[in-house]
Amino acid sequence: MNAIQTLLRGSIDYAGLFPPAGLDMATAATNYERYRAGPNAWALGRFIVPVSRLPELEAVGSQLPHNPGGHPWRLGVLAGAELATDLTQIGEFNRRHSEPVITADTVEVKAASENDIAEIMRLMPRGLQTYIEIPRESDPYPLIAAMGELGGRAKVRTGGVTPDAFPSTRDLLRFLHGCVRAGVPFKATAGLHHPLRAEYGLTYAPDSPRGTMFGFLNLFLTVAFLRAGMNETEASLVLEEGSPEAFQADRSGISWRKHRLDLQSLRALREDGIISFGSCSFTEPIQDLEALHLLEPRTQRA
Repeated sequence: MNAIQTLLRGSIDYAGLFPPAGLDMATAATNYERYRAGPNAWALGRFIVPVSRLPELEAVGSQLPHNPGGHPWRLGVLAGAELATDLTQIGEFNRRHSEPVITADTVEVKAASENDIAEIMRLMPRGLQTYIEIPRESDPYPLIAAMGELGGRAKVRTGGVTPDAFPSTRDLLRFLHGCVRAGVPFKATAGLHHPLRAEYGLTYAPDSPRGTMFGFLNLFLTVAFLRAGMNETEASLVLEEGSPEAFQADRSGISWRKHRLDLQSLRALREDGIISFGSCSFTEPIQDLEALHLLEPRTQRA
């Protein structure tokens, strides 16, 4: 197994319902089921869905085939401002699927203060893992530490469909270092379709605006190197690295320039460091890794 597979196993949360893909529920659900049965299922994480669209997912999901292995769909559900009401709806959804072919096991919600975090975690029932998105403009460490003390996980937004939606390297690195310092696992979302940092179209429209995106490979490895003791100045260079030649992967680890991570470090990173990243495309990240010769070509076509 290539170390890239160790690094990215189960890492891509499929967010096909969201921009820039913005697919209808039937198409997104059909795609997800196809990816689950495909040759790159090892990289697939959860299906991301707003709580308000759970009934719609149930309606189309009942018409879909399921993997012979019997593994249920796992959902990451986006809750809104009325968290208590949303949690009731999620609980009812899970009770309807008590012998699950589909289950909501994570909730994503926003918070702006330590009081917000405390209230979120007070309401959260057992069995639901919580990811809390916090503002990135100020020092996030106090909020990250607060959610860690209460058993929550962090979430960071790394882009969008306009250039101003992307954080600065400084702000993103501050968030990453805060999670490492507090020992809080996290996920990232938006603007991470590609492995390496570069300028890309921000939507799939022919006249799309362009902007510099962070790469998901940059992101994962930056966190791993921070955990290994790399200083923030050097870590910022990993986060901004755009040269494919700077990265090497084999069966025993991954290197960035003169620095190396072994398989044990990569496994530990995924267990209690960075858990996943949301992407509205599942095939695009895989195909880019293949084009960079970091994965053997085996992409499911059609």
